[in-house]
Amino acid sequence: MPMKAVIVAATTAEKAKKRYPGESKGFVEEMRFVAMKLHTRDQAKEGEKEVKEPEEKAVTKWEPTIEGYLKFLVDSKVVYDTLEKIIEETAYPSYAEFRNTGLERSASLAKDLDWFKEQGYTIPEPSSPGLTYAQYLKDLSQSDPQAFICHFYNIYFAHTAGGRMIGKKVAEKLLNNKGLEFYKWDGDLSQLLQNVRDKLNKVAEEWTREEKNHCLEETEKSFKLSGEILRLILS
Repeated sequence: MPMKAVIVAATTAEKAKKRYPGESKGFVEEMRFVAMKLHTRDQAKEGEKEVKEPEEKAVTKWEPTIEGYLKFLVDSKVVYDTLEKIIEETAYPSYAEFRNTGLERSASLAKDLDWFKEQGYTIPEPSSPGLTYAQYLKDLSQSDPQAFICHFYNIYFAHTAGGRMIGKKVAEKLLNNKGLEFYKWDGDLSQLLQNVRDKLNKVAEEWTREEKNHCLEETEKSFKLSGEILRLILS
């Protein structure tokens, strides 16, 4: 092959490589890049989405209610219960990688809801946003592991970032700065997250480029379903 053709081929391959931002750092960085683009500028500096829903405003502008927050906690627990059961039952071998990561939230949420009950609050029944998302995850986990892993990543990692900001805001406005168990982790959170990043990257190494893209394409659905649960805080 002439030298010029070799250079052109190499340049074409290089361009193809650059089509996936973050790819050189591993697949989790690709997922993070796509997720950040779906934030608004109020939420993240990389955000590109326009503010259309109340929960898409900066957390500093939120006006939460205790009733709404309890609905959010209850529906969140339905989702985390479902995620943890899916991982435990392992419809696909790759799910076993994500057992006992330290990011699990069901037990923490159970403690928080017990605390609210002790304070005299009525704990609501799960509502449509949480039940709908839980059923979607169940169905997806059986038939589409790449799309399911997208939700797994976005749910757990978003809670450790924006989720903690929301918890702090609610605690300041409604709970006299009480820190809930939902926002506490045993051990070094940054190390727990890194361990899960490594596992996600390892699992994704077995995927084709098409499967990776399919996972990334599910991000918008993940944000939509999570956003409907978040919106409960402002109800």
